[in-house]
Amino acid sequence: MQRQSEHERTEILVFENNAVCQALFGAQNGNLKIITRELHVRMDNRGGEVTLCGEPERLQLALNLIGQLYDLVDNGFPLQSRDINHAIRILRKNPETRLASIFQSKVDIVSGGAGKIIGPKSPAQKAYMDCIRENDLVFSIGPAGTGKTYLAMAMAVYGLLQKAYKRIILTRPAVEAGEKLGFLPGDIAEKVNPYLRPLYDALYDMVDLEKAQNWIQQGTVEVAPLAFMRGRTLNDSFVILDEAQNTTQEQMKMFLTRLGYGSKAVVTGDVTQIDLPDHQKSGMIHAGRILQGIEGIEVCRFTHADVVRHPLVRRIIRAYDREEHLRDVEKEPN
Repeated sequence: MQRQSEHERTEILVFENNAVCQALFGAQNGNLKIITRELHVRMDNRGGEVTLCGEPERLQLALNLIGQLYDLVDNGFPLQSRDINHAIRILRKNPETRLASIFQSKVDIVSGGAGKIIGPKSPAQKAYMDCIRENDLVFSIGPAGTGKTYLAMAMAVYGLLQKAYKRIILTRPAVEAGEKLGFLPGDIAEKVNPYLRPLYDALYDMVDLEKAQNWIQQGTVEVAPLAFMRGRTLNDSFVILDEAQNTTQEQMKMFLTRLGYGSKAVVTGDVTQIDLPDHQKSGMIHAGRILQGIEGIEVCRFTHADVVRHPLVRRIIRAYDREEHLRDVEKEPN
């Protein structure tokens, strides 16, 4: 380790369980390398002893992070390298946050002999999953990459496997084709498939391909365009309406009134990416406004800070937000 400057401090952490340390440090100390790179601290480890050196504020964050991650791993959490980045972002925003309260709020999806653990990666995602558990209708509004659809799908699959629901219904508006799909080649399934592909992708990521295809063939999982929901009553179902910013007010009312006994609905969308014609107003914005405060309905909102994709995605969203804000300012009358 380099010699420390006059502005730096050195701290030593000693851990008792070498097996936990190995899981925490990662293969070839990969996790520690992420921490040193992101927090600009220097680190050296020998067995269960970690020596850290850096500026006081960065050093304190690193100590907090490593201590909490050790406790998570010691309690059986399967730490992955991407969790390190999520944890750093959370503690930077609020050093008082207990990572265990977020990362251990998970669902265990077991299917076909294989298991997948899916949990929140930010306080907003944890609040979202709690909202889904506690309410029958949840609106999830925020930018791409915040896990809106993926976590809703995880909760749906978990509920189906726990027999809380008899089926999962996944739907989204096919706005780009104006719900008029006749000019596209193929049968109706082939016509709408491009618009429903993201929902299939999320499902296939959680259960093996054969299981997912069996569910779809048996009708246990139904993936259909929003237009096909008209006139139906959806009982004992977990229903996800994706890309809901592209529903009209009439379509949204139609969808919400399909909900039957024993069912739960999650409505997801990004109100900054509305593809409706200029004369039509988004049904999601309208519903989110008039239904807020009704018992059993909750509105969850995400920001660019909750994006869990590549770090560049957060920067891209911030850049677009700044540009749109400047454009709005220029439109304001003097």
